[in-house]
Formats: sequence, C-alpha cells, structure tokens
Amino acid sequence: MTYIQRALFNLKMKNKNHYVIIMAGGIGSRFWPVSKKNFPKQFMDILGTGQSLITQTYMRFAEFIPEENIYIVTNKDYVELVQTHIPSIQRNQILEEPLARNTAPCIALATYKLKQINPNAICIIAPSDHLITQEKQFIETSLKALDFAEENDALVTLGIQPSRPDTGYGYIQYNPKTSSNGIHEVKTFTEKPTEEIAKSFIESGEFLWNAGIFVWSLNAIANRFEHLLPEIHQLFSELDFNSPNISNELEITYGQCPSISIDYGIMEKDKNVFVLPSNFGWSDLGTWKSLWDVSKKDSSNNSLIGNNIRAYQSSESLVFSNNEKLLVISGLENVVVVDSDDVLLIMNKDKEQELRNIVNEIKDKFKGKYN
Repeated sequence: MTYIQRALFNLKMKNKNHYVIIMAGGIGSRFWPVSKKNFPKQFMDILGTGQSLITQTYMRFAEFIPEENIYIVTNKDYVELVQTHIPSIQRNQILEEPLARNTAPCIALATYKLKQINPNAICIIAPSDHLITQEKQFIETSLKALDFAEENDALVTLGIQPSRPDTGYGYIQYNPKTSSNGIHEVKTFTEKPTEEIAKSFIESGEFLWNAGIFVWSLNAIANRFEHLLPEIHQLFSELDFNSPNISNELEITYGQCPSISIDYGIMEKDKNVFVLPSNFGWSDLGTWKSLWDVSKKDSSNNSLIGNNIRAYQSSESLVFSNNEKLLVISGLENVVVVDSDDVLLIMNKDKEQELRNIVNEIKDKFKGKYN
C-alpha cells in the first residue's frame, strides 16, 4: 500500500460521519438521441474511457468517503442499471424514486432516510453525470467544504471559476470581502443569463458557475426544508424508511409532492448560504457542445467519438457514434452529428439549447417511440 493509499485509507476510517448522496435519476434529454428514457447518459461511456459516468462518480467519492456511506438516488426503473454499473454497492444504499420530481424531493428523500441512520451526518450532494479531471483538487475542495459544514449551520455550494461567458450555466455572485478559509457568503443566484449579462458577470470578478454540488449537515438541510419547503418536509419527515410498505408509501408521497429544484426552493431563499470558489476541471456534460469542449480533437478541431468515423475538409465539429457503421462527414463546419441505433441527429453546434424543445416535439409526434 502506497503512502497516498494508506493516507486515504486512514482518512476513510476517521470520517464515519461523512456521506455522499449521488443524484442519478435524470434522463439527459439534451444528449438525445443516444441518451433516452430507458438508458440515460449517466449509464453511458460518453467520454470513451471504458467507464460510465455514474461509475466514475462513485469511484471518485470512494477515494475519500467510506463506501458504505455513499448513497444513490435514482428512478425505480434504473435500480438494476445502478447495480450493474456499481456491483459493490449494497441494495439498501440505492434509494428509488417512483416519479421524477426535480432535485428538492430527491434530496429530501435521502436526507430523511439518512437522519434515521446517522443524524450527525455531513453530506456531499452531487450529480452522477459530471466530468471532473483534477480529482486531487476535487478531494481537497470537498474536504474543506465538509469541515466548514461540520462547524457551521450553513449550506455550502461549490462554485467553478468561469472561463467564458457561458449562457447554459447558472451563476453565483459572492462577497469577496467575507471569507472563512476561502469560503464566501453568497449574494445572489442567476439562472442561465443572456450572453451580454454573462459577460458582465465575468468582468466583475464576483461570479462563479453553479456546479450543482452541495455540502451541508443533515440537521442544517432538514431545518431549511422545515422552514422553506414545509410541504416537502412534512411528507418525508413522517416516513418510516424501515417499514415493509415503504415502496407504497413513497408512491403516495411522490404523488402528493411538488416538483421543485433545491436551488429555487432553498438555496435562493436561505440567508446562510456560502460558496467555495473551485477549479478542479469541471464540466456538467449537459450538452453535445459541452462534450465537444472537453473532448480530444484532431488538427481541424473536430471531436470524433466512435470506432469508425472519418472527417474530410470539416472543422469545429462533433461526431458521435455508438455503433460500427462507417460514418463519413465532408465539408462541414461547427456541426453536431450523432448516429444512434434508430435516430440520426445533425444540428448546428450553437443551437444546443433548442434540442430539448425538439425532443419534446418528437416525443409528442411519435408518441414516445424515440424517447
């Protein structure tokens, strides 16, 4: 065992109150037509690394969190997929949602479940499908946030130093004058601004991208649910997760539960929210363009992901294929070409924000056949 391995092993032994909640219930509609309802992107090897995104996420946290303290919240239809991609996880660490109700109910489910296991837990909440290339920096950042959350009745979010005025991300404005070990008070949240506003954010030096990764104690977040989302608090706090009828009770609970994000329901309203400016090679991999941004490129700035792709006199494009078909492009610039088993998508790379509306229209027209 190397020194680093031994240090990480000792770290795991010392932090039994550190937990992770991985959110893995989304369908990744902006990665259509490869990501679909029955096999969403978190279970795909979208980067061509040999591991799915959810496997990479789990293994990243297993480096510094005891594996028995890593929980995954997913749709009930994806439980077997989670077990396939993470064979070592115990069944009781997979929490299933009967319906999609956005991130606040997802986090509430895990929060009140874990309160019945370890009310002293300090949790990291993270999506299952993000890319992080600098894992050492991520571990250091996470541990700093965990320490802060353990000592303060605060909600902490990880903010990414922006590299461009991206209109697809949410932004966090922070107070640069108020800092505790590099952690700052949050002033405002802004969701997906216009390009002009995003440029002004970057120029001010007070804004970060919202990574959607949160750190807090169970007591802190349960208190916020009680005061800011009392309906959700009441629904989940009354559940007995050891009940043999818990599946039926969750069906009823989710049927009564509003669909609301944790950002809108709690983070934007609470007065004790902090952000830790971070830089650990993060991308939310939310769109085909974001995949192009982080992928290896050829001399013409094309990203070709697949086994049998050829590009001629083409540039600035992404071509993705998950089959063995020969795929040839010629004379194209700034496009996305995605070839799946039953759908071929060709679109301008800068039109990525329109894809969700296109998918919804196709879903209605073809009655879900291609979703």
